[in-house]
Amino acid sequence: MRISKKLTLLSLLFFTSFCHLYAQEKGNKVSPVRFLIKGSFEFGGDEVAEVYFTNGETQSVKAGQGGTLAIGGAFQVPGIEKLLFHATVGYKYVTTQADNVHIRLTRVPIQVMANWMATQKLRVGAGLATHQAIRFKADGIGQDITFGGATGPTFEVAYRGIGLTYTAMTYKDQDKHTYSANAIGLSLSLTIPER
Repeated sequence: MRISKKLTLLSLLFFTSFCHLYAQEKGNKVSPVRFLIKGSFEFGGDEVAEVYFTNGETQSVKAGQGGTLAIGGAFQVPGIEKLLFHATVGYKYVTTQADNVHIRLTRVPIQVMANWMATQKLRVGAGLATHQAIRFKADGIGQDITFGGATGPTFEVAYRGIGLTYTAMTYKDQDKHTYSANAIGLSLSLTIPER
């Protein structure tokens, strides 16, 4: 697993460096490489844990659920204005409404996506997502769970930076139990400078 993480991060670094060097070599006034910030909220997946509260209420923590903040780069392919590549690394987090313990599910998502600009404002994308360092922490009131890294396809349709996403993925814990981490969500993308 450590080799897989290193290769993924090395690929992301290589991609960003290549884009930067290409822009310098071409001497373009408008660089094909831009800084990318992306946020999303996703829902779905199998239940990892259920939390019981003293007032009788319960809350589920699901494998696909959470909010993500990611940074990376966007690369516009020269000569093919409609083709863009996005590469990001981020942090995905979900917690519960418990106020006396800090129960949470965290992971580090890395994503590479090819995008086609159907119109000037409508973008359709498909790519590959991997989640690393997947951890469920019960904060002492239950069992912590560690998951192996997971990889799956991801899709997005976005209009003016606001998108609908879908990712298909399966998590496997330390006891070899599997959980669907399939998630549907809403995303917000911002490139600097704007296109």
